[in-house]
Amino acid sequence: MNITELLDGYPGHEHNYPVYPLFKDVVELVAQSGITYTPTLLVAYGGPWTENYWYEHSDIHADAKLRRFMPPSEIDQRSMRRPQWFRDDQYIHPRLAEQAKKIIDAGGKVGLGGHGQLQWLGVQWELWSLASGGIAPIDVIRIGSLTGADAIGVAGDLGSLEPCKLADLQVLDANPLDDIRNTNTIRYVMKDGRLSDGDTLDERWPRKRERPRPWWMDGSEAARGTGQ
Repeated sequence: MNITELLDGYPGHEHNYPVYPLFKDVVELVAQSGITYTPTLLVAYGGPWTENYWYEHSDIHADAKLRRFMPPSEIDQRSMRRPQWFRDDQYIHPRLAEQAKKIIDAGGKVGLGGHGQLQWLGVQWELWSLASGGIAPIDVIRIGSLTGADAIGVAGDLGSLEPCKLADLQVLDANPLDDIRNTNTIRYVMKDGRLSDGDTLDERWPRKRERPRPWWMDGSEAARGTGQ
């Protein structure tokens, strides 16, 4: 099915091709077809889901930003216990990301898909998983910005910093070209020309306006959740 999609001119494919390695004939077919290949490594086919790797290697339960935008009871369910665990060498996302790198190196397009697994952090994990296969940080950033915008037909308005494009951007505290995990050092977010704090989304410019505190931050036991 994946091969016939390429031959039939599909504009995009979501989820990883479930076999690897990809050899030159397939890599060049993907690249030359013009399809945007979105591997969505968090829910990898052919091995353990990559999101479990990041749950095992991250303490989302203590993440203050996530707790502001997500009810603690939901975070407890995701972070305190997981249904499966695997040794690191059982995860296949580095090998799948290596295949995505082959496609990029051949002139093809790779997109970003977080699959809605976990708001905000899921997209960061997907970027870092792509980097695990040797994709250069600048190419990972391009995957998360311009290539995705082009894939859904909005590259004329979004995806890069250019005159006449929409003023939607992120301001980081550290350079992701030095360490791809610096994509998560978001200081400010601008949407439609309005600048907001990256941790709280309180508006900073052109007006100053605080967002209402979510109901689960009112301090009550019911709001905090019990982890049960």
